Amino acid sequence: MSTVELTTANFDEIVPGAEGKDFVLIDFWAAWCGPCRMFGPVFEKASERHPDLVFAKVDTEAQQELAAAFDVQSIPTLAIIREGVLVFAQPGALPEPALEDLIGQARELDMSEVHAKVAKARAEAEAASQA
Repeated sequence: MSTVELTTANFDEIVPGAEGKDFVLIDFWAAWCGPCRMFGPVFEKASERHPDLVFAKVDTEAQQELAAAFDVQSIPTLAIIREGVLVFAQPGALPEPALEDLIGQARELDMSEVHAKVAKARAEAEAASQA
């Protein structure tokens, strides 16, 4: 599978919420960014090796609102969303072996445990805001 362009218009379709079982890798990039151009082919090759995953690219120049929503401060930034939860976000161009390792680690996450931690953090935040 090749990468898809992610925009504010198609975000909900490509990145379903907590009920979705999708695994989405997002590359935040810009045409003028040298490291982004170096990481692009690495990201594309990974998308071909992992056709069961969704690989999306966000042009931060054209999709400033989406980049801001993810608090992207520098590019390239890679984000991984599983089942509606942001499980990884970090700037920097990764070499191919590091990207493969990261995909493997994200695949191994126990998402029921992740969802439980998210629910607990939300409950604590809500309780703190009411105090």
